[in-house]
Amino acid sequence: MKALVVAPQPFFSPRGTPFSVYFRSLVTAELGVKIDFLTYGEGENVEIPEMRIIRIPRFSFLGNVKTGPSLLKFFLDIFLFVWTAGLLIRNKYDFVHAHEEAVFFCRFLKPIFRFKLVYDMHSSLPQQLTNFQYTKSRFLMEAFKKLEDSSLKSSDAIITICTDLTDYVFGLHVDKYKVFQIENSIFDPIKVVSAKKTPGNNVRNPDTNENDFRIPRDRTIIVYAGTLEHYQGIDILIAAFKNVVHRNPDAFLLIVGGTPAQVEHYLAITKNYGLADNVLFTGRVSQSLAKYYSNLASVLVSPRKTGTNTPLKIYEQIASGIPLVATDIYSHTQVLDTRTAFLVKPEPEDMARGILEALDNNGNRQFVVENAMKLYERRYSRVVYQEKMKNLLKLLS
Repeated sequence: MKALVVAPQPFFSPRGTPFSVYFRSLVTAELGVKIDFLTYGEGENVEIPEMRIIRIPRFSFLGNVKTGPSLLKFFLDIFLFVWTAGLLIRNKYDFVHAHEEAVFFCRFLKPIFRFKLVYDMHSSLPQQLTNFQYTKSRFLMEAFKKLEDSSLKSSDAIITICTDLTDYVFGLHVDKYKVFQIENSIFDPIKVVSAKKTPGNNVRNPDTNENDFRIPRDRTIIVYAGTLEHYQGIDILIAAFKNVVHRNPDAFLLIVGGTPAQVEHYLAITKNYGLADNVLFTGRVSQSLAKYYSNLASVLVSPRKTGTNTPLKIYEQIASGIPLVATDIYSHTQVLDTRTAFLVKPEPEDMARGILEALDNNGNRQFVVENAMKLYERRYSRVVYQEKMKNLLKLLS
């Protein structure tokens, strides 16, 4: 089989971190599909056998692509459409795998070029307009809703990434046989093609990072790794950590990720709580360095306040053998329960309780860790992921 993957992403970019797109293509190629991968000009190429990466122009003078809807993405998607049409004219594909908003124009190209269409749905696009506060226009919201509904019904297969999205699609009376819930749950090392070849996977050696010398190895380290957007609940985590330090002065919080402006904002809050000596912000780091820092943890935390899509990092966290403290919201509880994580209310007092309980070796720490690892192997491992992709390809063939 031969497929065209259309991904409106800065692929592969440590800022954008489109890991789900990478792994979907990796496993598809491993199953014998030859792939033409069309994406934005921004990013770095990766090594996947049987995959050819094709890029639209970079337009670097317009800046970098940010998360969520934007005028820049709309501009770039015009070129993505033109390149898609050009590839369809010159090549015969068994199916087109459209990520996110790329499905909107692929849906209209489908009857012309007679390919099968896979919609990789990472979120509801009309909901994104609301979540990112991009527009309040009823007309625009309704137009996106009609486009999405039409795309869902026209697709030959639909990939959802969590139970909430699956339920949403089923609620639109889409044929259930063509809906595949394939969580973004695998995390192999990513091989980036760099201009200068170096041994291994071309990743930074974490031992050379300046933050490494500021992490006190003789203390109990709690790690948060991810973006520092408001909904991630970093303010709750910092307030909770004041209570943790009061009970356990040995505790040290490592916050991995965030833009310079976000780090500065939360650093000021940390200083107001008198926690400057107990908290370290690394800012944005590479994927390998984030994993390295996470592996230093005695406890991992996910303090998210709101959301329905399951964070990608949850799967790696439950497979890590390190106890996880997570807020008791639907974003987490689609995967987690009290047997696999220390679930807490999204408020400082209860989060502090959860962290202290997770640190207690005399409690149910080991019970939770073992159950989390078993859950990952049973429902989200690479073998399970690959089997789901095999079933999707059977439908298409």
